[in-house]
Amino acid sequence: MRRPRPRTLGIICVCLVLLAAGAVTGVRWVQDRGSVTLLANWSREEEKQFKKVIKRFKKRYGIHVDYQGSSALSQVLAAGIASGSPPDVAVVPGPGELMTYADKGQLRPLDGLFEAGRYDEFWAPEINGKYWLPVKASLKSMVWYSEMKPEQVAKSAKNPGSWCLAMESGATSGWPGTDWVEDILLQQTDAKTYGDWANGTLEWTDGKVRTAWSTWGELAGVSDRKRIEQALKAPFDKACTQRLEHQGSFRADHWSEKPGGDYVHSAAVIPESAPGKRWEVSGDLAVMLNETEEAKQLIRYLADPGTELPAYTVNADVPVPGDSRTTRREIASTLRGLNGTLCWDASDAMPRVVRDAFHQAVLRYLISPETLDAELAALERLRVANQGTTQLRVCG
Repeated sequence: MRRPRPRTLGIICVCLVLLAAGAVTGVRWVQDRGSVTLLANWSREEEKQFKKVIKRFKKRYGIHVDYQGSSALSQVLAAGIASGSPPDVAVVPGPGELMTYADKGQLRPLDGLFEAGRYDEFWAPEINGKYWLPVKASLKSMVWYSEMKPEQVAKSAKNPGSWCLAMESGATSGWPGTDWVEDILLQQTDAKTYGDWANGTLEWTDGKVRTAWSTWGELAGVSDRKRIEQALKAPFDKACTQRLEHQGSFRADHWSEKPGGDYVHSAAVIPESAPGKRWEVSGDLAVMLNETEEAKQLIRYLADPGTELPAYTVNADVPVPGDSRTTRREIASTLRGLNGTLCWDASDAMPRVVRDAFHQAVLRYLISPETLDAELAALERLRVANQGTTQLRVCG
């Protein structure tokens, strides 16, 4: 048999390379079906969990997700919208600033991208259309404790040294303190008063609001300057060594590892709490800013009951966890409105400029509690200047 000439071998090799390149290109053409930009403020373990969700989306649909994480999400989103180059999809913690964007026509409606009946009107309200999809919910109004019986919690709460107090959270430092003030007002008054305040129709200088601030000051021990100095520097998710912490459901794993770790409703420790069970909640809300097919597909995917999302979901087509972890089941049931009245985290429901000023006011109050009236007066001026045109259903 004749051996191929060197020139013939070269031609054959070139052809094989071209065929292989064509095959690879063909596979890439089949798999690559566009891309979508996604802006969110996930961090640490939560970010790892959501990146797995994104990875499964890309594998299923061949759509690349350009994930942009930022602790200054609100500022990045506002800058993107102002410059005309917003992300295709953003996941925002709370409806306040979204109401502003919806009023200005800067959000694309999600009608037809998910079954509205899967979500209670509280979580996905109708505002001339559906504008956001809740992809993750968190329960607040919780006081975590360890190494004591539930009936001992209220007594321990009177000692400021029992509380894990930490305010540092980067661009959003101070929010653990706003959670306290909001929750105290919610428990000491009622859902209507709280909703009026969150919607900007109750003055910051109202006596009920001021009482909520001063009550928190007493619980936090603002007179202990060394303690307050430590609290201002401590990260909100630090390993807590104290016996009590006013924090949300995301801290369940931390406290379940402690001896006898569990939670009580915050009304058990807040002085002068009114009858009834009212819970603060928050949620990560997905919105679409560019109406592309890839963005629509991502929204459909996040709304699909078969998509495994990090806890907790309020999609009614996803069963409440039935495992033996009672705390997990209780939290999931409460987020579905089965154990009391749900109210949006008030600062998350406020316009962005008011919410950010609230965060800063909390920090200044801890540093100089004698300036409380001046802080409330400044917040009141912002309220008047930034009242929205659409009222949110704050409590469900």
